[in-house]
Formats: sequence, C-alpha cells, structure tokens
Amino acid sequence: MDKVELLAPAGDLERLKIAVLYGADAVYVGGEIFGMRAAAKNFTIEQLKEGVEFAHAYGKKVFVTANIIPHNEDLDALPEYLKAIEEINVDAVIVADPGTFSTVKEIVPNMEVHISTQANNTNYMTINFWHKLGAKRVVLARELAFEEIKEIREHIDKDLDLEAFVHGAMCMSYSGRCLLSNYMTGRDANRGECAQPCRWNYHLVEEKRPGEYIQVFEDEKGTYFMNSKDLCMIEYIPQIIQSGINSLKIEGRMKTSYYVAVVVRAYRMAIDAYYEDPNSWHFKQDWLHEIKTVSHRDLTTGFYLNKPDHTDHIYDSNKSYVRGYQFIGLVLDYDKETQIATIEQRNRFYSSDEIEIIGPGKVQYKTKVGEMTDKEGNVVEVAPHPKQILKIKVPFDLKPYYILRKELKEEQQLK
Repeated sequence: MDKVELLAPAGDLERLKIAVLYGADAVYVGGEIFGMRAAAKNFTIEQLKEGVEFAHAYGKKVFVTANIIPHNEDLDALPEYLKAIEEINVDAVIVADPGTFSTVKEIVPNMEVHISTQANNTNYMTINFWHKLGAKRVVLARELAFEEIKEIREHIDKDLDLEAFVHGAMCMSYSGRCLLSNYMTGRDANRGECAQPCRWNYHLVEEKRPGEYIQVFEDEKGTYFMNSKDLCMIEYIPQIIQSGINSLKIEGRMKTSYYVAVVVRAYRMAIDAYYEDPNSWHFKQDWLHEIKTVSHRDLTTGFYLNKPDHTDHIYDSNKSYVRGYQFIGLVLDYDKETQIATIEQRNRFYSSDEIEIIGPGKVQYKTKVGEMTDKEGNVVEVAPHPKQILKIKVPFDLKPYYILRKELKEEQQLK
C-alpha cells in the first residue's frame, strides 16, 4: 500500500531539518520572494540549497511556495528566481496565480507544479482544468467535506495528487483570500503580509454616538467573533486516507521548531499505526496530548465532517492560546562515554527542573536537569540567556535535534 505523504512547514533551515528528522515526507518552504508568509524568516537561495541537500539525503522532498497573488511589479524577478530554485533541485513549486503558472511552464518547463489552496480548488472541473495545463498536484480548499473530496477523487485522473490541510490555523476568509488586512493596515494578505485582523478585539460603534464603544459580546474583555479555532484531524486518519487525499499538510511556517517537531511526530505515529494494521487502527489519546503540548488554540475539525458553526470560533481572549509545555533546549551533541549532553537554551530553565526529552518516533524520556555547566565549565543554577550553550548529564543516548521541554503549571498555560 502506497503511504500518504506527510507534508510539514518550515520557516527556516533549523525547522526544515527538524521536520525531516521527526518524520515528514516532504517540507514546504518560502524563499525571500513570492511566498504567502512574508513575516517568516524564509530562505535565501544558499539556505534553500542546503535544505534541499539535507532533505534529499534522507529521501525527502522540498516544495517552494510562490503562491502570492502578484501585482505587475512582483513579476519582474520571477523568471530568475525560478531558474535559481530549479538549479538547486527543488522538487516542486506551489503557485496560485495563472500568470505565475504560465511563467513557470515557460521558464522551467520540467519543474513540478502544485496549485495552492489560494486558487480556491473546490470542485473536480477546476482541478481537471489545472491538470490539463500540466499541474501534478492540487491543494484543496479548506471548505470541503469528506464526501466532496471523495467525489472529486472519482472524477479526476489517478495520477493527479490531492493535498489538503489537516492541522493548523484556520483562515476566516474563503481559502485564505482576504482583503481585511489590506483595507485596515495596508498589508496585503494575498501577497504574504497578513496582519491577522480577524484575531483582533472588536467593539460596535453606533452612528450617532461616536466614541462610544459597545461590546458585541457580554464579556468584559470584548469579543473575538472572527477568531477561528485551529484545525486538528489526527483523530480521523483513516477517513482522510480513504477519501483519496494523497498529502496531509500541516500549517505553520511561522511556528516554532518545537511546534514542527511535536506535530509532525504525532501525525507520523498516527499514520504509521494505520498502515501497520488498517483494520485495527484506533485513535490514541497520547497523540492528541502531544499536540496539546505546543501553543495552540482550541481545536476543530473544520469543514471535513460538517460546516462549522458558532462552536468553531473563540469568543474569549483567555482561550486564544493554550500550551502545556515549554520548549527549553535543543540537543547539539552527546558524549556516550561521559553521558554529557550539549544543549542550546531556548527558554529559561533551572537545574532543579523536572524535564522531558523527546526525539523522533517514540523516543521520550523523563529526567531531572541536575548539575549544569556553561560552556566555560562554570556550574550554573539557571539558564536565562537565549541560545546559551550548556552541558548537563543525561543517562540516555541522545541525538542532535532532540528536544528538551518542561511542563507548565496550569496558570502558565494560557497566553
């Protein structure tokens, strides 16, 4: 049985490597231009080259986003950019605009092309249209139910891949095509600069009472009536696969390395469990618990099971973000003889802290930090400095890119 692809986001080179190591089959990234996440660090051509070489060494793929809705001035740099990413063996380019698509076909005709969700792909006629033009894959709109996806699969070529988001932030606008940010802040959401005004706090003003702000919802902190919950489909792996989706996409190029590692790891375990024994697959709460260790909003199944209603939005700012654990360090090296791990600090922690260490697959340990030294060999009780290099003794065989985390107290879990 051919496995579905697990597709992960990567906002920089570290996150690309972590996505690959923690179980992604492919990674999608943005270059310095044409991507829908202008605020992400994104990749220079040199970084992208290193990322592609790293992924290919593990038999994984790298897709580059070029899915903005471009204006005239955006087009000038496109041909040279396409040549550059082809030269470093990028596996595919993701586009949303017909003009961009035609430029790809003219400049790099052998490049695999994927049609972005930004192109509003909601029916099999649209998908067949793109396939006839030469697209290898179409990313489905988020507004589709399982039954609609099955019908699409029945009406398209079996060699055409379908990709769909299964996890991450949901956009209030149709397939991400939004004018709200542009109108309110001058930042064009369709060119990668969304200010996310749908997450803001709003009040009502009556025409003849200027300056009087009336709360829309009876809560002293206002209302967040456009603030959608986060998509999470890990409980529905069989239904996703059986619907005909070929690639399961995780949203989050703006997310942290910890987010990428944990979410990819959880979905990897769930997908692999299905292929080990499809008939006996059952959802494990441990997978969902893992996902909830990262910063997240309340969760929803989006449009897959039925159309969202008022329960799929967040109206109380106290519930905007929840996280169970804090990412405190990344393993750089481990000496088996001395059992000393070299750690790069990511958030403050103490020598007295009880921590967990996770790695790809089912790797998971609990331990106490214990004696800790800085890189000069001085004993320290606390690691307060960002990216501080530290050494601790750990009785487990650790590998680079293993992650250290600590559980947060209940009052620390809300952001």
